[in-house]
This record gives sequence, structure tokens and C-alpha cells, in this order.
Amino acid sequence: MKTKEFQDLSVSDLQKKADELHQELFNLRFQLHTGHLENTARIPKIRKDIARVKTMLQAKQ
Repeated sequence: MKTKEFQDLSVSDLQKKADELHQELFNLRFQLHTGHLENTARIPKIRKDIARVKTMLQAKQ
């Protein structure tokens, strides 16, 4: 997602999105270690999205 999309969300929505992204990152790492992950480029993208969400949370609080 782009930063602009995160700016429109409220604090509670950002926290929910952060939880969803953390869960997705966990699932991707699990797939990576079991050998079922096909798109390994997805992991850095999710990590960057988490960083964007955390930045927006800090800015709004």
C-alpha cells in the first residue's frame, strides 16, 4: 500500500492493519521455512508496509 492510503485511516484502523500485516508476515515466514513460499519478494514489502503503518500511528498520536 502507499503512504497516502494509510493517511486516510483512523488510529484504530491503523492498529488493525498493523495486526493484519504482522499476521501475514508470520504466515509468509512460516511458508518460507517449510518451503512453500513462491514469491519471496513479498516479505520485504510487508515489512515496509508495517513500518509505514507504525510511522503513521506515531504521527497521529
